[in-house]
Amino acid sequence: MTYIAGGLGIVVGLAWNEAIKSLIDYFYPASGANSISAKFIYAIIITTVVVLVTMYIVRPPKM
Repeated sequence: MTYIAGGLGIVVGLAWNEAIKSLIDYFYPASGANSISAKFIYAIIITTVVVLVTMYIVRPPKM
């Protein structure tokens, strides 16, 4: 069951990745440095969010 949930999580993550990439391409057309910088900003934000959520999930329970 854990593998199924993990696989579905990957599918959802890839779907959101494509949606956000399309949004970036919509606001910043593919030609130009703005598109690249927007994708790096997106990657930094997503990395920060994932790290914070992971830290929250794996923290030891309070007693």
